Amino acid sequence: MHSINEVKQFLACETPLPWLEVALQKEDILLIDHAHCEKKAASTALSLIYRYPELIDLQKKLSRLAREELRHFEQVLALIQARSIQFSHLIPSRYAGALHRHVRTYEPEKLIDTLIIGAFIEARSCERFALLAPKLDSQLGKFYSSLMQAEVRHYNDYLVMAKHYSQQPIDDRIRFFAEIEAELVLSPDEQFRFHSGLPV
Repeated sequence: MHSINEVKQFLACETPLPWLEVALQKEDILLIDHAHCEKKAASTALSLIYRYPELIDLQKKLSRLAREELRHFEQVLALIQARSIQFSHLIPSRYAGALHRHVRTYEPEKLIDTLIIGAFIEARSCERFALLAPKLDSQLGKFYSSLMQAEVRHYNDYLVMAKHYSQQPIDDRIRFFAEIEAELVLSPDEQFRFHSGLPV
């Protein structure tokens, strides 16, 4: 069983407290963007399933992951409706796009980088759920606590697959993306989202 402490060690920095303060003030945007993130996570898993049909272990792991992310999407959507929040389109944060700009364009390195980024996105989600859960109302706090272990599992699945399909050690690539991810989390960001950086 993997733990939140393992996830925090994987990340190069902790979420800055000003992000948490804004998140608690903008619960509607937090929930709407969270729903979009769950939907996007399922879409990412499915796109990898289509792109790499010959990788059976990847097919199995990501099929389960996509189903779980869609269940989470449905659960967040139900919370949004129960709180009379209008679900709507949001411009995505810079976070995932900025990470994916550094993906190598040739295989198997493209797959390895994509899987490592998946691990970072899941790890950061988990870290933020842990940060938010004690500060939210009991219903939402309990829900975010319940999501943490799933995110830890997804982080581990992505990391295990990256190591499995790589032809060489991936420690250097993990450090490379850890620096980029930390810079995105700690640098000023005008847009508040679930994965946004330091509020300005």
